[in-house]
Amino acid sequence: MNAETLRTLLLVYIALSAGLAFVYMARRRLTLGEWVFWGLVAILLPVFGPFFVISARPGPRPPRRLPTQPSQPAHSGHPPQK
Repeated sequence: MNAETLRTLLLVYIALSAGLAFVYMARRRLTLGEWVFWGLVAILLPVFGPFFVISARPGPRPPRRLPTQPSQPAHSGHPPQK
């Protein structure tokens, strides 16, 4: 591989990863300020920026779900001990 091929592969990777980060941000509920901040991170840090955007999970967190209680305890097949 020559330098031109490597440069092209790097630019394609940067474009695809930035596109992926923007698609990810479009699915999150972000304010305009958050969009600008995370968009700049994705663009100005060319290789690691999109990775940081996706790993940081910007925007509001989804509500935590409490574990559900089983309606009946699991039966082990043994009679209850006294």
